[in-house]
Amino acid sequence: MTRIIIQGINGRMGKVLCELIEQRDDCRVVGGVDVTPQSGAIPVAASLEELNVEADVLIDFSSPAATKNALRFCAKHALPCVICTTGLDEEAEKLLTEASARCAVFKSANMSMGINLLAQLAQQAAAALGLDYDIEIIEKHHHNKLDAPSGTALLLADEINKVADQPYEYVYDRHSVRQKRSPREIGLHSVRGGSIVGEHEILFCGPDEVITLSHSAGSRRVFANGAVNAAVFLANKGPGLYTMKDLMKELL
Repeated sequence: MTRIIIQGINGRMGKVLCELIEQRDDCRVVGGVDVTPQSGAIPVAASLEELNVEADVLIDFSSPAATKNALRFCAKHALPCVICTTGLDEEAEKLLTEASARCAVFKSANMSMGINLLAQLAQQAAAALGLDYDIEIIEKHHHNKLDAPSGTALLLADEINKVADQPYEYVYDRHSVRQKRSPREIGLHSVRGGSIVGEHEILFCGPDEVITLSHSAGSRRVFANGAVNAAVFLANKGPGLYTMKDLMKELL
């Protein structure tokens, strides 16, 4: 039985995580961290330092600032952690790398299995189509999302770049540049509106045809389910940096 701490337990994703974990028999929530601490069947503290429970893994769905503290805590206590927070800065990425030398760290810009399959398909398409096809990525999210482009859009672009003979340049804004599009560009475009959970499209625009790869999340449960699977996967792993590719290899 994998014992899980959730940082951000009272947030939208934290509540979905609790609902999903309650339905499983291979893991349980033993504690939470949130700005509004509370006592009850599941103790919730204002910080990891104040939470007095034994756990096998931490799932972090919080804020970049809180994630930094979680990485420091997990490195100090050799506690495996699943980092789901996006929009991390260079300091957080450095802490993530440093923590992975002391404990197991799982990081993915998107916890959906479908998105990670989409990334693999995009790689195959980019390798097969080459520079004859211009690549554009469009991502759509709810109006409360802070970072743009999304971490998932950048993940997709990065995966495509891995199979390129020369690196693509990421272009986020063309309104001030009046020039022909370079074949070495990947355009990234963001839409923010309403309650869109998450939609991503990759367009391969070639001579007389357009090939579209897309993924649409119907609810936040797809991300939560991936995070729980990652937590169970990570609980007994040694120090290192793990990704969705590692999880998918074990499941498939």
